[in-house]
Order: sequence, then structure tokens, then C-alpha cells
Amino acid sequence: MSDKKAAYKKNSRAAAFAGLAIAGTGVSHFTSPQLFEPVTKSAFPRDTRRHVFTNGGIETALGLGFSARKTRPLAIVGLIGYGAYLAGNALRNR
Repeated sequence: MSDKKAAYKKNSRAAAFAGLAIAGTGVSHFTSPQLFEPVTKSAFPRDTRRHVFTNGGIETALGLGFSARKTRPLAIVGLIGYGAYLAGNALRNR
């Protein structure tokens, strides 16, 4: 195997692992929502628990998308949009 192919395969595995880690974090919003409420409250002070679950669903979907090579480019766009959405809400509710 060439060095380029080996590096690509290693990067692809790392990206898949990162995607699964993001998805796992998303799932944990449902299993342990109390862990995420303090952080979520700053961006979403009203109906925080609902937003914890919404964010968990978004993170699960984006993480799974990022873990697969074919859907990774779309998931990257989604992650950027999600980051902007969170930052915008946090700034608005300061």
C-alpha cells in the first residue's frame, strides 16, 4: 500500500471515529439530559429540556453522517450550520 493510500485510510478511520463520538454525545443527551442542561441553558433559557433533546437529535444525525465517507461532505455543512445556530442563540441570549 502506498503512503498516500495509508494516510487516506488512517484519516478516514479517524473521521469515522470522530463521527461516532459526535453521535454518541448526541445519544447521551437522551440518556443523561441533566448533564447538558447547564450548558444548553445559556443558549436556550426557555424550555431548556426540549432544546437538550433537539440538540441531541441533531448531533446524533450529524455524527452518523460524518462517520460515513459518502455523507461526510453534507455532514460538514450541517456541522457548520449547527455551530452557527448554537453560537447565534448563545449571543442573542447573553
